[in-house]
Amino acid sequence: MRSIRDAATRHPQAADAVLSAVLAGAFVLITGTAEGTTDTDWLFYVAMHVPLVWRRRAPLAVFAAVLGLGLICTAVDATGPFLAAVPMVAAYTVARHRSRVTAWWALSVLTVPLTVTWLWGGGEWWDVVALIALFAASILLGTYLQTRRAYLAELVDRAVRLERERDQQARLAVAAERTRIAREMHDIVAHNLAVMVALADGAAATTPVAPDDAVDMMEKASATGREALSEIRRLVGLLRDGGTVMDGAAPARSGPAPQPGFDDVAELVKQVRATGLAVTMTCDGEPGAWGPGAGLTTYRIVQEALTNTMKHAGTHARAEVRLRFTSTGLDLEVLDDGGTAATRPHQPRGFDGHGLAGMSERAGSYGGHVEAGPIGDSNWRVRAHLPFGEHVAS
Repeated sequence: MRSIRDAATRHPQAADAVLSAVLAGAFVLITGTAEGTTDTDWLFYVAMHVPLVWRRRAPLAVFAAVLGLGLICTAVDATGPFLAAVPMVAAYTVARHRSRVTAWWALSVLTVPLTVTWLWGGGEWWDVVALIALFAASILLGTYLQTRRAYLAELVDRAVRLERERDQQARLAVAAERTRIAREMHDIVAHNLAVMVALADGAAATTPVAPDDAVDMMEKASATGREALSEIRRLVGLLRDGGTVMDGAAPARSGPAPQPGFDDVAELVKQVRATGLAVTMTCDGEPGAWGPGAGLTTYRIVQEALTNTMKHAGTHARAEVRLRFTSTGLDLEVLDDGGTAATRPHQPRGFDGHGLAGMSERAGSYGGHVEAGPIGDSNWRVRAHLPFGEHVAS
């Protein structure tokens, strides 16, 4: 049945020709050949069915042709059930492929000549009412099928659109996840490599005069490298297992180690201080219950700012980290004096690198902002406003 339906859809006019032939043959088999049937009767009988071949291509024209032929058949006394059945099929086709208004106008046009000719020929009123009811039923059937087809087409279109939107959302989620992971990888690798390089340079410089200090620096460099490897393994594990790297929230599964937060900023400053950078930290107030995402955002901004200080100003610079907690968020500043003239960069620092752009993205996820720029001749300041409390409240 499905293959037949598909073939009828591909070749509608051929399907209508078969329908017309089957309908004509069925009437002959059911009613038989009446005595006294003339060649003219057969001619009109065939002529009534032929227009049905084009019923879907021109429904109104076929309906008008069938109705006119029916009136002529009545005038020449050609009778049979086909006089009612064929116009019903034509009326159904109008309702199926044209608007409802057109279908009911067709029924109105059909009612007048049907009533006149039937009563003129001596028919009864109830017969006219029954025929009109049959025509109305055929129009209702066509209207119902048209509505059902439009509804199914809308459902299919909606399903396609939803599937397209779902795929688009999945692609956007993947892109966002890759961006978060890339940002995490940059923060982890850039900072830890900068610390390891500074410690290795310091160990190389102090080995001839203070071997014990050099050993201590190399041990700290080794510990920093192991920490970086642990963080990278965690991110690679998330990529392999399909986990999610939230901005500050540790994954729900218990495998990966927790991510750093507010309490780890002091340890970060201590780690950077071990490289030789004279960095101090002041903290005013206490963090609120803002969740691990706020802590990680703060940690990464401080980490990136200090990494830039080591890269651009050198370990001979002096830096200060200032944290001021309020009831709704955090004001953060990281300042450095630019180091000595020999260690200053040839190009001024700006938002060209991935690190500073990453800081801005992290702050923007909470509705905050980051500013970075020079102060005076050589000083550099990174300042961030992070409205954690307002973000959570919203």
